[in-house]
Amino acid sequence: MKFCSQCGAPVTLRIPPGDNLPRHVCATCGSVHYQNPKVVAGCIPEWRGQILLCRRSIEPRYGLWTLPAGFMENNESTVQAAAREALEEANAVVENLSLYAVYSLTHISQVYMMFRGDLQEGQASAGHESLEVRLFAEQDIPWQDMAFPVIGETLRRYYEERRNGRYTLQMGDITRDASGQVFIHRY
Repeated sequence: MKFCSQCGAPVTLRIPPGDNLPRHVCATCGSVHYQNPKVVAGCIPEWRGQILLCRRSIEPRYGLWTLPAGFMENNESTVQAAAREALEEANAVVENLSLYAVYSLTHISQVYMMFRGDLQEGQASAGHESLEVRLFAEQDIPWQDMAFPVIGETLRRYYEERRNGRYTLQMGDITRDASGQVFIHRY
């Protein structure tokens, strides 16, 4: 950030009085500009034991598979965001959404909130962000072609729990080191 969104003056990075982290602060009007993690909401749409996945038609990770998910918009709840993303990416109506997993991706300042849900009538088709959408049985999931580690982790935990017949709230941190190695810490 270089300029204040309130008055247009240049900002400097410093620790404001009463704070403990550097923030972008406007020397002219005094506005403090906080930069906080972005929330990604998504879902695991299920239909008769199969999971709906979307093959991405956009970067990052063009051509790889993911669950329908994306950034929340202002003035919507996480449940609304998850349902909207399923509709946008897969023309899918997902019902009975319940929170399933919360993952912190501190290396990119994102928080993923993933929901379980029922795919209405098993109907879906590629939306503008998807090359194709498909229902997959567990043994057919394209694990090697998953777009994001958080999606693979969500699905692995989901299938573990489905085999046990009991779903619990999943939580964890997913990080990368300087070499790009992914680390998953489960709570």
